[in-house]
Amino acid sequence: METLNVQIINPKAKLLLLNMAEMNLIRIEAKPALSEIFAKLRCNEAEVPALEEITEEVELVRQERHDAKM
Repeated sequence: METLNVQIINPKAKLLLLNMAEMNLIRIEAKPALSEIFAKLRCNEAEVPALEEITEEVELVRQERHDAKM
């Protein structure tokens, strides 16, 4: 299967594409809107650690690396 991006110049071409999709010759998939992508990202927002937690973890790793060098 090959994927192509198509820019429709003439509105009649869209009708042709829709007809081809009805005949199961091609599949038309809409790209998600930017707002939909942001909504998906925000649904995981509760799992994102706070800045303080990230800073603590970074400091722990730095300390472990420093101790390993000695």
